[in-house]
Amino acid sequence: MSLAPLLEAPGTIPLHALAALAAFALGIVQFAAPKGSLPHRTIGWIWVVLMAAVAISSLWIHEIRMFGLFSPIHLLSIFVPIMLTLAVLHARRHNVSGHRKAMVSIFFGALVVAGVFTFLPGRIMHAVVFGH
Repeated sequence: MSLAPLLEAPGTIPLHALAALAAFALGIVQFAAPKGSLPHRTIGWIWVVLMAAVAISSLWIHEIRMFGLFSPIHLLSIFVPIMLTLAVLHARRHNVSGHRKAMVSIFFGALVVAGVFTFLPGRIMHAVVFGH
Protein backbone atom coordinates (compact mmCIF):
# COMPACT_ATOMS: atom_id res chain seq x y z
CA MET A 1 0.00 0.00 0.00
CA SER A 2 1.34 3.38 -1.02
CA LEU A 3 -0.23 6.83 -1.05
CA ALA A 4 2.12 7.90 -3.87
CA PRO A 5 -0.38 7.28 -6.72
CA LEU A 6 -2.96 9.41 -4.90
CA LEU A 7 -0.60 12.21 -3.93
CA GLU A 8 0.81 12.33 -7.47
CA ALA A 9 -2.64 12.36 -9.09
CA PRO A 10 -3.62 15.38 -11.16
CA GLY A 11 -5.95 18.19 -10.20
CA THR A 12 -8.39 17.90 -7.35
CA ILE A 13 -8.19 14.10 -7.09
CA PRO A 14 -6.09 14.08 -3.87
CA LEU A 15 -8.42 16.63 -2.19
CA HIS A 16 -11.46 14.66 -3.34
CA ALA A 17 -10.15 11.32 -2.10
CA LEU A 18 -8.84 12.61 1.24
CA ALA A 19 -12.09 14.46 1.95
CA ALA A 20 -14.05 11.29 1.08
CA LEU A 21 -11.86 9.15 3.36
CA ALA A 22 -12.24 11.63 6.22
CA ALA A 23 -16.01 11.79 5.66
CA PHE A 24 -16.19 8.00 5.66
CA ALA A 25 -14.32 7.79 8.98
CA LEU A 26 -16.44 10.53 10.59
CA GLY A 27 -19.59 8.90 9.22
CA ILE A 28 -18.71 5.68 11.04
CA VAL A 29 -18.16 7.71 14.23
CA GLN A 30 -21.54 9.38 13.76
CA PHE A 31 -23.34 6.06 13.36
CA ALA A 32 -21.80 4.74 16.59
CA ALA A 33 -21.99 7.89 18.74
CA PRO A 34 -24.98 9.22 20.71
CA LYS A 35 -27.29 11.38 18.62
CA GLY A 36 -28.40 14.94 19.28
CA SER A 37 -25.43 15.86 21.46
CA LEU A 38 -23.06 18.78 20.87
CA PRO A 39 -20.31 16.41 19.62
CA HIS A 40 -22.81 14.85 17.19
CA ARG A 41 -23.76 18.26 15.82
CA THR A 42 -20.13 19.44 15.63
CA ILE A 43 -18.92 16.32 13.85
CA GLY A 44 -22.03 16.51 11.67
CA TRP A 45 -21.15 20.00 10.45
CA ILE A 46 -17.58 18.89 9.73
CA TRP A 47 -19.02 15.94 7.81
CA VAL A 48 -21.31 18.24 5.80
CA VAL A 49 -18.33 20.44 4.83
CA LEU A 50 -16.28 17.38 3.86
CA MET A 51 -19.11 15.99 1.74
CA ALA A 52 -19.58 19.37 0.06
CA ALA A 53 -15.85 19.34 -0.73
CA VAL A 54 -16.17 15.82 -2.15
CA ALA A 55 -19.12 16.82 -4.36
CA ILE A 56 -17.63 20.10 -5.57
CA SER A 57 -14.15 18.71 -6.22
CA SER A 58 -15.65 15.87 -8.28
CA LEU A 59 -16.75 18.41 -10.90
CA TRP A 60 -13.08 18.79 -11.86
CA ILE A 61 -12.39 15.06 -12.13
CA HIS A 62 -12.82 13.79 -15.67
CA GLU A 63 -11.02 10.44 -15.70
CA ILE A 64 -14.14 8.66 -16.99
CA ARG A 65 -15.83 10.51 -19.86
CA MET A 66 -19.14 9.31 -21.21
CA PHE A 67 -21.04 12.55 -21.84
CA GLY A 68 -18.47 15.16 -22.83
CA LEU A 69 -16.35 15.68 -19.73
CA PHE A 70 -18.77 13.87 -17.43
CA SER A 71 -19.94 10.39 -16.50
CA PRO A 72 -22.98 9.06 -14.62
CA ILE A 73 -21.03 9.27 -11.35
CA HIS A 74 -21.20 13.06 -11.70
CA LEU A 75 -24.91 12.84 -10.90
CA LEU A 76 -23.71 12.48 -7.31
CA SER A 77 -22.20 15.95 -7.65
CA ILE A 78 -25.77 17.21 -7.94
CA PHE A 79 -27.41 14.69 -5.58
CA VAL A 80 -25.07 15.27 -2.61
CA PRO A 81 -25.49 19.05 -2.15
CA ILE A 82 -29.26 18.73 -2.52
CA MET A 83 -29.43 15.90 0.02
CA LEU A 84 -27.05 17.72 2.41
CA THR A 85 -29.34 20.75 2.34
CA LEU A 86 -32.37 18.54 2.89
CA ALA A 87 -30.68 16.69 5.76
CA VAL A 88 -29.73 19.94 7.51
CA LEU A 89 -33.27 21.28 7.09
CA HIS A 90 -34.67 18.07 8.57
CA ALA A 91 -32.33 18.38 11.57
CA ARG A 92 -33.24 22.04 12.13
CA ARG A 93 -36.95 21.12 12.03
CA HIS A 94 -36.35 18.22 14.47
CA ASN A 95 -37.44 15.72 11.82
CA VAL A 96 -35.13 12.98 13.08
CA SER A 97 -36.44 10.32 10.69
CA GLY A 98 -35.99 12.53 7.62
CA HIS A 99 -32.54 13.63 8.80
CA ARG A 100 -31.44 10.05 9.38
CA LYS A 101 -32.73 8.84 5.99
CA ALA A 102 -31.02 11.69 4.13
CA MET A 103 -27.68 11.25 5.92
CA VAL A 104 -27.68 7.47 5.58
CA SER A 105 -28.52 7.72 1.88
CA ILE A 106 -25.64 10.15 1.30
CA PHE A 107 -23.23 7.98 3.30
CA PHE A 108 -24.08 4.74 1.52
CA GLY A 109 -24.71 6.18 -1.95
CA ALA A 110 -21.90 8.70 -2.22
CA LEU A 111 -19.27 7.12 0.01
CA VAL A 112 -19.81 3.36 0.16
CA VAL A 113 -21.26 2.50 -3.26
CA ALA A 114 -19.29 5.11 -5.20
CA GLY A 115 -16.22 4.31 -3.10
CA VAL A 116 -16.31 0.63 -4.05
CA PHE A 117 -15.94 1.61 -7.71
CA THR A 118 -12.73 3.52 -6.95
CA PHE A 119 -11.04 0.19 -6.16
CA LEU A 120 -11.57 -1.26 -9.66
CA PRO A 121 -8.37 -2.07 -11.60
CA GLY A 122 -7.04 0.95 -13.44
CA ARG A 123 -8.33 3.43 -10.87
CA ILE A 124 -6.05 5.43 -8.57
CA MET A 125 -7.36 3.94 -5.31
CA HIS A 126 -6.75 0.46 -6.71
CA ALA A 127 -3.12 1.46 -7.23
CA VAL A 128 -2.95 2.91 -3.70
CA VAL A 129 -4.19 -0.28 -2.05
CA PHE A 130 -2.99 -3.04 -4.40
CA GLY A 131 -0.11 -1.42 -6.28
CA HIS A 132 0.22 -0.99 -10.04
